[in-house]
Amino acid sequence: MSYISGISNMNGGALVIGVKDGTLDITGIQNFGNYNTESAKAKIVEKCKNLPFEGLDIIELKAEDTGAIVWIITIPKHNPKLPVYAHNQAWQRSGDTLIEILEDRLKSILSEIEIPNDWSATIVENATISDLDPEAIEKAKKEFVKRNPHKKEEIQTWTDQKFLDKAKLTIKGHITYTALILLGKDESEHFLSPFVAKIRWSLRSSNSNQNKDYDIFSMPLLLSVDKLYSKIRNVKYRLIRPDSLFPDEMLRYDIFNIREPLHNAIAHQDYTKCSRIEIVEYEDDHLVFQNAGNFLPKSVEDVIIDDCPESVYRNRFLVEAMRNLNMIESEGGGIKKMFIKQKDRFFPLPEFDLNDGKVKVSIVGQVIDENFAKILSSNPTLSLSDIMLLDKVQKHQPINGEQAKYLRKLGYIEGRKPNYYLAHHVVETLNDASLKSQYIKNKSFDDDYFKKMIIDYLRKFNTASRKEIDNLLREKLSDVLTEEQKTNKIGNLLKKLRMKNIIVVTQNKHWRLV
Repeated sequence: MSYISGISNMNGGALVIGVKDGTLDITGIQNFGNYNTESAKAKIVEKCKNLPFEGLDIIELKAEDTGAIVWIITIPKHNPKLPVYAHNQAWQRSGDTLIEILEDRLKSILSEIEIPNDWSATIVENATISDLDPEAIEKAKKEFVKRNPHKKEEIQTWTDQKFLDKAKLTIKGHITYTALILLGKDESEHFLSPFVAKIRWSLRSSNSNQNKDYDIFSMPLLLSVDKLYSKIRNVKYRLIRPDSLFPDEMLRYDIFNIREPLHNAIAHQDYTKCSRIEIVEYEDDHLVFQNAGNFLPKSVEDVIIDDCPESVYRNRFLVEAMRNLNMIESEGGGIKKMFIKQKDRFFPLPEFDLNDGKVKVSIVGQVIDENFAKILSSNPTLSLSDIMLLDKVQKHQPINGEQAKYLRKLGYIEGRKPNYYLAHHVVETLNDASLKSQYIKNKSFDDDYFKKMIIDYLRKFNTASRKEIDNLLREKLSDVLTEEQKTNKIGNLLKKLRMKNIIVVTQNKHWRLV
């Protein structure tokens, strides 16, 4: 048991019982009582605390001449952070010697990071290169050369099998889930069952959840992504830039901002969830890309602001293959590049929804707020992180207290939580009457101004119903307030005047001065 603990606490290995050290003479197992391989495995698991059961095996061999029995015990490596104990002690090997575990080795085990098994690297039994699509293999070679131009001549000498190994699609000639997903024939999808490698595209009206059209794309996904792109109505869009009278013509969606979230969805899909990747196109408005699986980085903001590639991947083998096939950014930073592409067009920034164990990315294909576009145009020194926060303000999305404090300190926003609006500091550089007018409507007036309006009205007309007071004030209140908030604010103004004994409500529910 101690030897099993010691071998597991290193890198795992095998323990051979019934062969003499040095000479390798077959002596056979002695004094093992009534144990067979199965009952011995059960005893080992019972006595060796934390020993992984998966990977533990005992093979029994019998000599044809003497009948001597030899056991080979395959011992799995310990799980991360879990040393294996025997006789209440953790052991290790030091050369050929069994010793109690050293402090450094114990600390090393306890500080290990648990890395989940890579589903995409799984070898598919019975699948062969004939189950891959020849057209997809040729496409893969072309993309591989684009990413690795220095191998252009060398690749001509490679067999298909050698290329697949070099591109990290297969492992020593064995077909992996990665190879099937990217290059597998449509009729080979049974090798993936019950897992799914499909993309569903749906077309909807901009304000509807009813499909007007749809299509489903299967393996090989390397070819399917081009077919899907041809479905998207990426028509020309005329952008009137704030600093020019002449419109720019461009595609509604930057090609990178279709390619990147689509390929990310393939790379980071949790295929064990057995669900399809979803692409929804809302006509002339926006695209939504959705894949199953939690977003592994801490947050989208951290990925963009830290400006470094993600360090943890769900499908590590698949991601590496897609890098080699020119499908995703080689040095990371793809998400940040998407934000910059939208900013440069003065379009709203990409929006990430990370709820319900899914990643949903929305890309808007038009200017939705001309004022925001004017601010981006006239304030070129704004950092991307500042623009991300201002984008939330223009979309009336919540920002936390620290973010609001930061923007207010810079003079970028005014208003009270949650009704923030873009501040005079941001607006004043623009020689734009409509934006300045909108600022005034957002800012509104202080409470004393509205109280004076109520008092002046009652002096002139003696009494007023609540409806009349609502009509008096509603249009002058800040545009960032909802109708319900405007109603509540007017009610609070009346309450404050009543508590100061300035106004009173009559029996017929009209207000008058005291």
